Amino acid sequence: MTATDLSLELVAAAAQAAADKLAHDIVAYDVSDVLAITDAFVLASAPNDRQVKAIVDGVEEQLLKELGAKPVRREGERDGRWVLLDYVDIVVHVQHSEERVFYALERLWKDCPELALPEDAIATRGKGAEHAGDSAESGEPA
Repeated sequence: MTATDLSLELVAAAAQAAADKLAHDIVAYDVSDVLAITDAFVLASAPNDRQVKAIVDGVEEQLLKELGAKPVRREGERDGRWVLLDYVDIVVHVQHSEERVFYALERLWKDCPELALPEDAIATRGKGAEHAGDSAESGEPA
């Protein structure tokens, strides 16, 4: 089984919305073969809690406007470190950069096919790692 056309549309729109709000390290996986509850995961990162929230809001607004989709569940918003948006067909994870490194969801889903993303979303890959490395080398907190 592979992700449905609707799931792929949701993935593309979510990834683009996250990129528009300056998310970094955006990646999407087709998890339909290993999970019965959803077709795809979208992962995105931000360097601070405020930006995590802005990305989440941007994804919600864009998916509603473009595809009429509303999340059936939204978790983690209070802490702003890892927010999960469950659209049934896809699940969007927006994580603070530190949580992204610590939980390493990519390791869990590395055997699943990676989904194609819009060019703008792909261009954001690695930006978080560069920033984290810069602050670690300079001795400043991330």
